[in-house]
Amino acid sequence: MKALLFYNPRAGLKGFHNQLDYIINQFQQRDVFVVPYRLNTIERLRAYLDNEDESAYDRVIIAGGDGTIHQVVNELMRLDWSLPIAIFPVGTANDFAQMFDIPGTIEGMVETALHGEVIPCDIGLANGKYFINVASFGYLVDISQKVNEQVKNIIGVLAYYLKGIEEFPKLKPFDVTVFADDAVYQENIYFALVMNGKSAGGFRKIAPSSKVNDGLFDVLLFKRCPVLEFMPLLIKVWNGEHPESQYIEYFTSSKLRIMCDDSICSDLDGEAGIEFPMDISVIPDRLKIIASNNKVG
Repeated sequence: MKALLFYNPRAGLKGFHNQLDYIINQFQQRDVFVVPYRLNTIERLRAYLDNEDESAYDRVIIAGGDGTIHQVVNELMRLDWSLPIAIFPVGTANDFAQMFDIPGTIEGMVETALHGEVIPCDIGLANGKYFINVASFGYLVDISQKVNEQVKNIIGVLAYYLKGIEEFPKLKPFDVTVFADDAVYQENIYFALVMNGKSAGGFRKIAPSSKVNDGLFDVLLFKRCPVLEFMPLLIKVWNGEHPESQYIEYFTSSKLRIMCDDSICSDLDGEAGIEFPMDISVIPDRLKIIASNNKVG
């Protein structure tokens, strides 16, 4: 067997490369040869993959956070690769990996990559770009792009929350029209999330009923609300108690067309997003993710 390992040397506490020898040794002891690739720029990754043959490998391993997985998966999709993907969640929030119950230790990650269960996983397509976990737009959604990398690596998810507090004064509503499978929503909102997974920005229960292989997005429109109600609303989101809130429109859909006249930022898995109008659709079961054998639900 042969595995292609992509790793982000800047992810998390930047210590993953110190584990490489251990990881390679563990794989080799099980007769799996690992080819490591140190991620740098998208251009170099693209050039590298253009000269690789998918049939030479049995699986792909991606070590990093959601942004790293997003970038690598987009390149794999560009080439129509369909190998099983193992995730080493060594980034900051690791929201996508939460769906697959991947252990937090290197030993557990290695064991899952070697012996975990391969499960089908949907992927989102937004104006020609793929996303694995969440597409978002509005105020606050680009926090992950604004957080200083060094600060993020030191204090982790807390950096997102602190940046969010800093951005609160800029919060203002805007009008949006969302065409879903069975309805049209015209709302005045602060921001919106189109979820493939359950978690975003370290909030683990944003889409509590979401499944990665149901062919549907869980969509949340955070509607305009009194300033004093916003913080209690976020506490409800943290606890997973928000789906019935009067300030959130929560629904599912397999495709969306989103219209907005304002200049509003967007984000795909923590990376720079797309322009309006947005055409977003689910590609069911397109990915094969190696999950922990302890994975439930």
